Amino acid sequence: MVWLFKRRFRKQIARIEVSGAIGGSTRKQVLEALETVEEKKYPALLLRIDSPGGTVGDSQEIYSALKRLGEKIKIVASFGNIAASGGVYIGMGAHHIVANPGTITGSIGVILRGNNLERLLDKIGVSFKVIKSGPYKDILAFDRQLTEPEQHILQELIDVSYQQFVQTVADARNLPVEAVRNFADGRIFTGQQALELGVVDRLGTEEDARRWTCELVGLDPEKTESSTLGDRKSLISRVLPGRNQLAGLESELSWLATGADWLEFELTTSGLPLWLYRP
Repeated sequence: MVWLFKRRFRKQIARIEVSGAIGGSTRKQVLEALETVEEKKYPALLLRIDSPGGTVGDSQEIYSALKRLGEKIKIVASFGNIAASGGVYIGMGAHHIVANPGTITGSIGVILRGNNLERLLDKIGVSFKVIKSGPYKDILAFDRQLTEPEQHILQELIDVSYQQFVQTVADARNLPVEAVRNFADGRIFTGQQALELGVVDRLGTEEDARRWTCELVGLDPEKTESSTLGDRKSLISRVLPGRNQLAGLESELSWLATGADWLEFELTTSGLPLWLYRP
């Protein structure tokens, strides 16, 4: 009983994990978890990022929420296997960043993708009649090529989004804008290289980041636990009952969840500017 009492009242810091592509569902999950951190008055937050990035707006909303929370508590980001593009952007909302030496990060830039099925539609004899209020209302339509004016419009959009990204990194990391532009050309780099560029503060594991987070707020890392908030169940766990009995099946079919997540992301973000790295 005494042991249970002590364990229940051990000091805790909050932990939130951002994994997979950043889209609407991820945004909702993370924003709700950040609200919980503030409501429960955790002294610090460990933000684990293992994401290739995602949509621009969702990344910006998470970043803005982190900045607001950061006015009240300490936030340390831990970059996992990959923290690229939008993953980097939300990491800029933390006070400090720790990355593994081999973490894949960078990919600072913007991409917008569209599909042109004009030739295929011609072969099968399918065409569309479009009535529109202006010449650019169906920009990025999949049944025709982009016009030069449309390319110019989209390039301006991408350039503005890119400038927002570069400025945020420069401000967060106290770097000159031109210095950021020198490596913000879409290239990826390791955590070791990121340290040399000034994108991260230290090299280390998530445990190293946890211990640093505790020390920043005067807590003993040996006596402080991290409480994970907003943990999202896998697709298999949500669909099938009896988690313990189906643990083996869940492991074998985990690729289905990943594939389903990516399919949903692709369908909902077609034609949107993305802060995303995907080889």
